[in-house]
Amino acid sequence: MSTETETPNVDRGIVERLRASPFLSQLLSNRLAVIGIALIGGVALVAVYARLAYDLNAIISTQFSANPTEAAPSAQYWFGTDGQARDIFPRVLYGAWYAMLYGTVTVAASTVLGVGLGIIAAYYGDLTDNVIMRTMDVLLSFPSLLLALALVTIFPDSLGLWRAVAALTLVYTPRFARVVRGAALKVLEDEYIEATRALGATDPRLLVRHVLPNCLAPITVQSTLNFGLAIIDIAALSFLGFGASPGEPTWGMMLSNGVEYGLFSGAWWWSFFPGLFLALTVLGFNLLGDGMRDALDPRMREAID
Repeated sequence: MSTETETPNVDRGIVERLRASPFLSQLLSNRLAVIGIALIGGVALVAVYARLAYDLNAIISTQFSANPTEAAPSAQYWFGTDGQARDIFPRVLYGAWYAMLYGTVTVAASTVLGVGLGIIAAYYGDLTDNVIMRTMDVLLSFPSLLLALALVTIFPDSLGLWRAVAALTLVYTPRFARVVRGAALKVLEDEYIEATRALGATDPRLLVRHVLPNCLAPITVQSTLNFGLAIIDIAALSFLGFGASPGEPTWGMMLSNGVEYGLFSGAWWWSFFPGLFLALTVLGFNLLGDGMRDALDPRMREAID
């Protein structure tokens, strides 16, 4: 009896706390942000389903003698087939797994590097700040895609898409470093930082326990926006032939094959469906990033209150 009566109270408490959260309530009141969450959630479910339901070796293989070549979309082949008689539907779905996996690693690695460099530059200042930030300025002076193309050639071809991830990690790191440095400088001006230092807090403890938590808002927004950029840049590198190996079901590689071969033969579906999924995924992250930025903006909260 006690269990049955206590569980609803716990559930109501969780719901009430979620509704009372200023950030969450503001985010969920933004319809575009909700659409972004729905798109990202849908792509994530597709990625997990493709990873569990399909065999990658079978998707890459060209031994599909039973399938017609360049068949248009139909009830049997929802997205049609390509010039090697491969069903495009499972390839597009598996491309979602590649996009989410490599996009997550790229954003996570660049976030860790950028946040670490930005906080160190802000905290120690002087020579350390100048060396770190001037290096970041040099990296930011190049167009991101051109810099990624230059960096990706450093890594061996055997790494496949991982070399694109490594190159884009270096490209995105300066963005996080500059954002975090600016936020950390504001936090370090607060009096409680001096009080904490006077109480004997070590530098690592001060940075991790006090400075970093107060910089999470811009880090979160920057990570969300960069996630969409990472997915589209990985696709761009694959499109240009720097990244995925031939036959791998990445959206960029499928777009490249579709533009190079499909459009000349009138097989528009080669590039349409991977392009559609790519566009929806990037749109979802952009909408969510904009919504999070608005929800975390103190000026907007004051206007609402």
